[in-house]
Amino acid sequence: MQQLTGLDTGFLTMETARQFGHVGGLYVFGPGADYDATRAQIERRLPLLPPYRRQLVEVIFGLDNPYWIESPDFDLDFHLRHMAVPPPGNREQLADMVARLAARPMDRSRPLWEWYVIEGLESGDIAHYAKTHHATIDGASGTELMTVLLDDTPEGRQIDPPAEPWKPDRVPSDLELLRLTMISYLRRPGRMARAQVRLVRELADRSGSDQLRSVVRLMTRPLGPFGEMLRRGPPRRAGDDPPELPMGAAPRTPWNATITAHRRWAYITLPLGDVKRVKNHHAVTVNDVVLALCAGALRRYLEAHRALPTDPLTAMCPVSIRTGAESDKYSNRVSGILVSLATNVDDPVQRLTEIQRSTVAAKQQFTAIPADALQDFSQFAPPAVMARASRMLSRARIADRINSPVNVTISNVPGPRHPLYMAGAQLRHMYPVSMVTDGLGLNITVCSYMDNMDFGLLSCRELVPDLWTMNDHLRGALDELVATVRP
Repeated sequence: MQQLTGLDTGFLTMETARQFGHVGGLYVFGPGADYDATRAQIERRLPLLPPYRRQLVEVIFGLDNPYWIESPDFDLDFHLRHMAVPPPGNREQLADMVARLAARPMDRSRPLWEWYVIEGLESGDIAHYAKTHHATIDGASGTELMTVLLDDTPEGRQIDPPAEPWKPDRVPSDLELLRLTMISYLRRPGRMARAQVRLVRELADRSGSDQLRSVVRLMTRPLGPFGEMLRRGPPRRAGDDPPELPMGAAPRTPWNATITAHRRWAYITLPLGDVKRVKNHHAVTVNDVVLALCAGALRRYLEAHRALPTDPLTAMCPVSIRTGAESDKYSNRVSGILVSLATNVDDPVQRLTEIQRSTVAAKQQFTAIPADALQDFSQFAPPAVMARASRMLSRARIADRINSPVNVTISNVPGPRHPLYMAGAQLRHMYPVSMVTDGLGLNITVCSYMDNMDFGLLSCRELVPDLWTMNDHLRGALDELVATVRP
């Protein structure tokens, strides 16, 4: 039995009737990755996929974070679904199906994942939509999960049986969970004190401030053995790193409002080679170019709708803080930075330059903030309080009354550069399907795979009804930047 971190729990407590905490991806395979072959491959890999057989056990009244247990009623056929798009099976029909599946909440009494095998595509390919709750994976661990599930060659690889057979857990009683909660509550004063000392200490180390170092010594020296415990700090725990706090409100756009439960999803593939040409010519990063592509597409879309603000849009960009030393790699190790998209700049090269300056400044600010220390404080709010606050804010439609500090979430997830296979069928594309929330009714996520950059755009259906128009502007934004590169 393993307790969720505060950050993992946050993706559960943020859910309402309109916003959901799951993420996923659409994976397009060549012929051969049919339902039976997919089921067989997933079944063989289950010992390598811990999130697929663990389910939630929630503490009564939401007094503490939930726990993961090995599901006593695991049923693989519950999680696998077989579907088909109607003829002719074009990209819009496929995207509509994915949007409807993404708009369905997940059953918390089961392991939090679903896998849909979708046939009927006009290309003859087979699409797989995999859906997993954000409480158990982030972007980086989700990509790693796919590389474990898939093969590096068409022939596949030998999967050795586990050293010990898998055993389901017994569901703990409410009394057992309350006992663990009471023990946790008794330890909280000491954990809170250690968290405060650790925060001040890390701020002192990063700033080089002798005054802050003196504060740490004064806080711990008189306390004898307890002071020594504070000096060591709390044990490091994966997850819970909060995003950067914004400096002010962002300008309002049509999608910065209260969302509905309905979704639209669109997708596009752009050549990674063109992105790298722009990157090399202008001496920026691939992520800078991705942000510039999104900024160009958003600017064109808003101009066409006569809704382009005079101030630049602000993007929240998730940042993985994985070190490789995590005890549980299938959890959230993510923070975030805020970046100006310079959408008030007409010239694409100047816009790219402004974005690059903003990302450099944001990374410097991010480095100066001790995220590993801040994560400790997210453990002290009971889930019941967080869930009630989320529902209250949703009912009050706060997103319609107050400008969000962020306009859009843009995430760039590096994927494998070599081909992957499912039952001998090659994976052609991996399009992300992320999540939207009140005030942030638009999400753009890109995953690089082989020589492609696969974009997935998710929006509230009512706030951005013409999402395909915005999606197609991405290609125009890339062409605009490629034209600035000398032959």
